[in-house]
Amino acid sequence: MIIKSIDQLNSFSKKVADHIKEKDCIFLIGEIGVGKTTFTKLLINYLQRKDNLKPSEVLSPTFNLLYEYDLKKFKIMHYDLYRLKEEKELRNLGIFKDNQNAIKIIEWPDLIKIPITDKLEIYLNYTKGDNERELKLVGTGKWKNFK
Repeated sequence: MIIKSIDQLNSFSKKVADHIKEKDCIFLIGEIGVGKTTFTKLLINYLQRKDNLKPSEVLSPTFNLLYEYDLKKFKIMHYDLYRLKEEKELRNLGIFKDNQNAIKIIEWPDLIKIPITDKLEIYLNYTKGDNERELKLVGTGKWKNFK
């Protein structure tokens, strides 16, 4: 799928947000600056507005590794694993502890090797058009046939 504008990315993020549930995992894969954090901001802000909450400033958690957003029904945990180099560092974060019923949005998920039941991988790629992005979706579990 080709996204030609921020409005189209916003529409796509709303579609994902309307399908998302507790314990779901969204992997965002793509080069620096391709729109992973922009997608996350649009999704989180949409869910916040649906809950009558003030939209947060959503930043890339590159240096903090994690930002959390509390909604009325669940929590969103936004990870950026760009700086992690070893699986040991990933294990220390405890992303997939059983007691975490949050939605996880993970940028740079390359080190994650464990199977995840309900996961949507969104591959964002640059195209020849400056404002265009190609999106490829790969899902497991309930996300398997998501389009």
